[in-house]
Amino acid sequence: MILPGRRVLNFAGFLCCAGLMGFALYAQYVLLLDPCPLCVLQRVAVISIGIAFLLAALHGPVGWGRRVYALLLAASAAGGAGIAGWHWRLQNLPPSDVPACGPGLDYMLENFPLGDALRMVFTGSGECADVVWSFLGLSMPAWVFISVSGLGIAGAWNNLRQQ
Repeated sequence: MILPGRRVLNFAGFLCCAGLMGFALYAQYVLLLDPCPLCVLQRVAVISIGIAFLLAALHGPVGWGRRVYALLLAASAAGGAGIAGWHWRLQNLPPSDVPACGPGLDYMLENFPLGDALRMVFTGSGECADVVWSFLGLSMPAWVFISVSGLGIAGAWNNLRQQ
């Protein structure tokens, strides 16, 4: 079986990320599901993966450049999977273990150093524990975890494979 070239598959990865962001915006503005701070960070990860895919598609690297894009895709996906996994874990905690709700991400970023704001997001995000949408029994963070993990693996494989 002959696979499409690296550029085509990198562009397909970009389109997948664009689709994920399109659904996130649909959920926010049509379904009226406001994103929690962890959702916003997951969006940043998906956008990062999408940009890496698009740059790899446009650049069409050879040699060590392919390894750089593979590493960039894998690192962005690992970060996104870590955030989504944390969010998914929060949603599955017993109600007594759910942390208290914190202020919004905008407020935290405006009033605290970045490190403190991120620490607050990961330690006090009770609003992130609410499951407000699910598909096939999995919440949105679970789908993001699956998506970014798959995209990261596929992107690294695509950019490291021999043609």
